[in-house]
Amino acid sequence: MPPASLPLATRPITTLKGVGPALAEKLARLGILTVQQLLFHLPSRYLDRTRVQPIGGLQPGVSAVIEADIRAADVVYGRRRSLVCRVQDTTGTLTLRFFHFSAAQKQRLSAGSRVRCFGEARRGGSGLEMIHPEYEYLDGDSVKPLAGTLTPHYPTTDGLTQPRLRTLMSEALTLLSVQPIDELLPAQVRQSLDQIPLAEALKLLHQPPADVNLQQLAEGVHPFQQRLAFEELLAHQLSMLQFRQRIRRQRAPTLQRDNRLSERFLQQLAFELTAAQARVDGEIATDLARPEPMLRLVQGDVGSGKTVVAALAALNAVAAGKQVAVMAPTEILAEQHRINFSDWLAPLGVATCFLSGRLKAREKREALAAIASGEAQVVIGTHALFQPEVAFDDLALAIIDEQHRFGVHQRLALGEKARSGFTPHQLIMTATPIPRTLAMSAYADLDCSVIDELPPGRTPVATAVVSDQRREEVVERVRAACAQGRQAYWVCTLIEESEALEAQAAEATAQLLSEQLPGLNVALVHGRLKNAEKEAVMTAFKTGEADLLVATTVIEVGVDVPNASLMIIENPERLGLSQLHQLRGRVGRGASASHCVLLYGSPLSNHSKQRLRVMRESTDGFYIAEQDLELRGPGEVLGTRQTGQMEFRIAELARDAHLLPSVRRAAEYMLSHHKEHSAAVVERWLGGRERYLGA
Repeated sequence: MPPASLPLATRPITTLKGVGPALAEKLARLGILTVQQLLFHLPSRYLDRTRVQPIGGLQPGVSAVIEADIRAADVVYGRRRSLVCRVQDTTGTLTLRFFHFSAAQKQRLSAGSRVRCFGEARRGGSGLEMIHPEYEYLDGDSVKPLAGTLTPHYPTTDGLTQPRLRTLMSEALTLLSVQPIDELLPAQVRQSLDQIPLAEALKLLHQPPADVNLQQLAEGVHPFQQRLAFEELLAHQLSMLQFRQRIRRQRAPTLQRDNRLSERFLQQLAFELTAAQARVDGEIATDLARPEPMLRLVQGDVGSGKTVVAALAALNAVAAGKQVAVMAPTEILAEQHRINFSDWLAPLGVATCFLSGRLKAREKREALAAIASGEAQVVIGTHALFQPEVAFDDLALAIIDEQHRFGVHQRLALGEKARSGFTPHQLIMTATPIPRTLAMSAYADLDCSVIDELPPGRTPVATAVVSDQRREEVVERVRAACAQGRQAYWVCTLIEESEALEAQAAEATAQLLSEQLPGLNVALVHGRLKNAEKEAVMTAFKTGEADLLVATTVIEVGVDVPNASLMIIENPERLGLSQLHQLRGRVGRGASASHCVLLYGSPLSNHSKQRLRVMRESTDGFYIAEQDLELRGPGEVLGTRQTGQMEFRIAELARDAHLLPSVRRAAEYMLSHHKEHSAAVVERWLGGRERYLGA
């Protein structure tokens, strides 16, 4: 088929006029290989060149067209030489400033000339000014008419100018008018979208008419933007539901509950399960008894008792003679799981094994041998469990804690370690409450359970937001708490994602606090300590030998010291709300009133003030997560390693949450009745990334 007659979805971008190898390479950097991909490369904002703005009505930071007479023009010598023109219309005056200019420009931009300029108005030394505006003279007969549509401004890359992109887009829109783009949404689905044709939406968004609702466009809520956002969300939803269907077609070992073993386990606990824990345990047991792989996400706020529920699930696999993998994102959390699982399971005769990247060679060899032989029934570890040399004898259940901390490839790799022909069940836990909005999109492939009840006796944590200028008062507060027999945390944070720098900052803080609090035993833990050192420090803190633990954010999850009732978090403005909530959850685990002090650096931005206010006012993890999503976006809430799966071109989860219920219904309808169209929608928007979206 000749390129010119190919559908837009497969027609190469090189068929457009002037697109040679060099330009094609630049477009490829933007993910544009076909004409359809070019049409879906939407403007990030719009410039209004459709009307002349009076100078008196200009606003700083807003781009506009003005028409004015040049009253004066001079070369000014300051820190940088510049050509400065004063222009005037009937409503006011404005400065045009050029740092780069030729003699010819200087001669023509002289008093008496009349110009039309387009640029961004900024505050200058003598009122508003435009720096290097686009301009044309209004003296002759060849004055161009004003633009008939808003001017799009596109995301771009080095060497690819806006005018070039606009020219290419114009050519693509001409093709669109004679060769319509495929409508992939069935009529029944499009009814909920006011039947807006896709081609019409694309044309308007690339060339909005002058009378379009600019505020709607700026906020992303114009009906034609929502038409495209719906389809993009649908592509993500379809991808994950397809992933789920593929998994459901695979075989998994059926794991029936051994009531005697689980009852012995429950009898040795010092507490009874809450009603929420019992409910979620029942949901998991039902899934494990089926011959298809479980895919279940268990959410629970800090301290709600997810680990006990995970241990009960593990016993189902052990009773069937199978193995369990328990995977955690950090050494400290993995170590906490090792201690809990060993304490609970050893009395039942269940063999556990620990595997991390920091084991000595001999310890690692012994662990690998125990895993391969099946001697190790429950294997606890970090990302080391993904390594190729780790071979399980008969893996039936993978329990993944704080899954959003792992790369998606890693979860797939762990799932491939079962015996040939079987897929292990997957239980995913998170103490980072995931907003319903995010759960419906990022975790659409999973069944969700929520442990929405805290064990009796947990005390709410009172939070104070304090400037670091009152640091001495905070140090005194630590002294007073420890004098009453309590313990405290002091958490150091850094902007740089460097374990070495974080460790240095924590060491310096620990040294300073030791000098300020001479009567207290100050301990230090950070990511660069060896395992044995970390374990010794944490044991000393748990047993009360250390009064104050200075730490980096490695203690975010998994640390349980009921006697600790005070936490100081330095520079909390550098962390996300969900991470702050996790840290705060290290206190309030005993019967004593507990407090968290957010010790911020001055001055705080309005955005940071708003975020810290949320922490002060609420201890509800789900509310905090919703606010985190709204303030920071899905990539940050899920964790940076997984942002790739949440990169939307048009949709925004917080803004477009109202679309998700209908998106979910549309996805299920299309997978049942329009499978071919489903695959085409996924290909249009995700183009090959879909394998990992459900992972």
